[in-house]
Amino acid sequence: MTSQAASDGVAAAARTGDRLERFWVGPTGELLHAAYRDGRWAEPENLGGRLTSAPAVAAWGDEPMEVFAIFEDGELWDRYWDGTSWHPWESLGGALQAGSTPAAAAVGPDRLDVLALGRDGQTWQRWWDGTEWVPWRAISRG
Repeated sequence: MTSQAASDGVAAAARTGDRLERFWVGPTGELLHAAYRDGRWAEPENLGGRLTSAPAVAAWGDEPMEVFAIFEDGELWDRYWDGTSWHPWESLGGALQAGSTPAAAAVGPDRLDVLALGRDGQTWQRWWDGTEWVPWRAISRG
């Protein structure tokens, strides 16, 4: 069962060519996705998972994008779109507050940041440096 917070959020990413990507949590905690192209929304697709947070998404370039969510284990999980297909869910770890919503931003093709609220009340950050995910670091309280 998902928390109320998980079912209340939606994330979106703008794409080139008047395209949009929309992500939300389904009725049993799975991540749903729909793309807007050529003036209409595609049928939603189920990307799986057991989310306890609303999703966050970051897109860079013409195709790549990554979606993040907190799962029932209190860890941050992500899925990556490479322009052709979705890669499987991957845990990025952390000790995060279930129900809180992560935030994500792409500075460029070699830098992707994600922030989330920890169980300790601090904001925690991880980033992709173009080669690997840098370990979590606390950046502030609350």
